[in-house]
Amino acid sequence: MRKLKKIFTRDIGQPCPLCGQSARKYSIIQDVAYFECRTCDFLFADPDLLRRVDAGEPLRRYDSEYWRNELSSARERSFGSSLARAAEAILYCRIPIRRFIDVGTGPGYLLDALSTYLPSCRDRFYGVEKFPPAQDDCTTHENYLRADLRDVGMQFECGVCVEVIEHLTPAMADHLASALASASVPGSLFLFNTGLTEYVRKEDPGYLDPYGRGHITSWSTTSARKIFEPHGFLVHAVAGKTWAFVVERPLPDEPAVDLRSRVWKAPAENRRLLTDPAMGEVMYILGRESAHAY
Repeated sequence: MRKLKKIFTRDIGQPCPLCGQSARKYSIIQDVAYFECRTCDFLFADPDLLRRVDAGEPLRRYDSEYWRNELSSARERSFGSSLARAAEAILYCRIPIRRFIDVGTGPGYLLDALSTYLPSCRDRFYGVEKFPPAQDDCTTHENYLRADLRDVGMQFECGVCVEVIEHLTPAMADHLASALASASVPGSLFLFNTGLTEYVRKEDPGYLDPYGRGHITSWSTTSARKIFEPHGFLVHAVAGKTWAFVVERPLPDEPAVDLRSRVWKAPAENRRLLTDPAMGEVMYILGRESAHAY
């Protein structure tokens, strides 16, 4: 697999690709310079590297080698933390959920996890993946979509996007926000699971990883607003979580946001969605407790 030409640090700051303000050097990782913008709180790899990725020269291809390394961790997340994030998102959502989507679902294992714990409503859950692994490595769920979100042609009231946006340049993130806007309705809510700038600075500096995991950016609620607000979304912090934020299409009567208090006021249909005749309240309890655990 061919890597991009190594990009070395510069002695001068770089304009932030989101807000245009001067960003200072942050770190050098695998010979790639990373910069931090304190104005919009954004960490990003060398702008020359980002431009080359936007031009179609990715850091790594989503090929069989990538998926061999990814499949095990994808299954572990799907039957663990991603399941909790999905339950949380459902309880945060203020409108009844007819369709739920996992954006950038990879092999689709979260669909399998949701179908295991919520078998009576498996038809409400969808996953979309633009660069899927080999078919034999993917879920057989009927709502697994091999497509760009923009081309799905459906709208969703709720969803998650797990460990995706840190792989994206600002231009690619803007494409995602635009696609998400076309696939949502007023009141739609989506939870993004990603290592935020606070998480990178204080908890896991190794999260930035250009050639191994392809993590070329780290976002904050401030920087995410630069991308999502022009497409009609509000961006909410998730209290206590340095690895998640929420985007939401506002309702006309949008109140002050306290996501955790919404857990107790979730629409009855969404609470029922998490309470399965066969599996009981395990998913409702998971979402409720996870929302208040940090």
